[in-house]
Amino acid sequence: MHTSNLYHNPLTGLLSKQLIQLTHATGGFASATKTFICNSGSEANEAAIKFARKVGKSLSPDKEKYEFVSFHNSFHGRTMGSLSATPNPKYQKPFSPMVPGFRYGTFNDVDAVKDLVTEGTCGVIVEPIQGEGGVNVATPEFLLALRKRCTEVGAVLIFDEIQCGLGRTGTFWAHAGYPKECHPDIVTTAKALGNGFPIGATIVNDFVCDHIKTGDHGTTFGGNPLGCRVASHILSRLSSPEILDSIPVKSAAFKKHFDTLRERFPGKIKEVRGQGLILGLQLDADPTQIVTAARERGLLIITCGTNTLRFVPPLVITEAEIDEGMAILGDAMESVWTEGERVEGTKGQQEMQ
Repeated sequence: MHTSNLYHNPLTGLLSKQLIQLTHATGGFASATKTFICNSGSEANEAAIKFARKVGKSLSPDKEKYEFVSFHNSFHGRTMGSLSATPNPKYQKPFSPMVPGFRYGTFNDVDAVKDLVTEGTCGVIVEPIQGEGGVNVATPEFLLALRKRCTEVGAVLIFDEIQCGLGRTGTFWAHAGYPKECHPDIVTTAKALGNGFPIGATIVNDFVCDHIKTGDHGTTFGGNPLGCRVASHILSRLSSPEILDSIPVKSAAFKKHFDTLRERFPGKIKEVRGQGLILGLQLDADPTQIVTAARERGLLIITCGTNTLRFVPPLVITEAEIDEGMAILGDAMESVWTEGERVEGTKGQQEMQ
């Protein structure tokens, strides 16, 4: 299951070639040329951060070009570099100080991009759809502004697709749904790549490769034959029409149920966000009671951002399972919002008497 990467391993090469070919074939960034295979999303982002720093030093050997830009409500990992790109006090404070040189901007704020990304910036990392931050979808204008500014100052643009990539939005890469003019220099991936087996990848173009040499970065277990063989099979599934063509239909089924819930509980559900099978239901209050009531009825839901329910089901979920799950969610909401209000109202009347 493991060989040292001192030696040639054909399965690593096969997986790398698959990733590049599928990226090109499915409308992902056309300049992708090589991959670095690792073991997790955090490792994929650490590689991307190091590559961007190396590009900055190579382009500006006599000037400081090491600053990194990421965005509020993002999540990029828990290792020190990726954690430094994750501006959430809950994650950062216990381990501060962070790696120096990181700046944070407001997601989708086009007007702030020029001042945020400067000549001293070596890299910008952004999720096309923020998962942990509340299922916030980047606007095309925002990604275009980042691409234009990175090109102007010679910074590396990184799309973190660890949660939103590999078919989850209905396209192989989430950024494939955006104009080609905003495509990045690096894409990071993991999670779905191994379907539960630990593996990640950092996909780069020649702008990055031209400044990286053998030995600049490494990994002991990354690219091991077992992980690569697993990922090769998973990629063949995730890129299949059987999977990708089913995502929009399943997404529409979720949204139809969400519309019904909004009518049933007016004012309680403020917004529906997301694409494909990465969806968020913005509530008007803390969803903890909803999550608990749903779990007690046999449905597991997670939260993200502020008062947001997050729906990231397996891509093979059936419409019947969606119907069943949404029925349970409706019952949970009924028990918390309607029955709970009745109980509170009754208690109030008793106190008045």
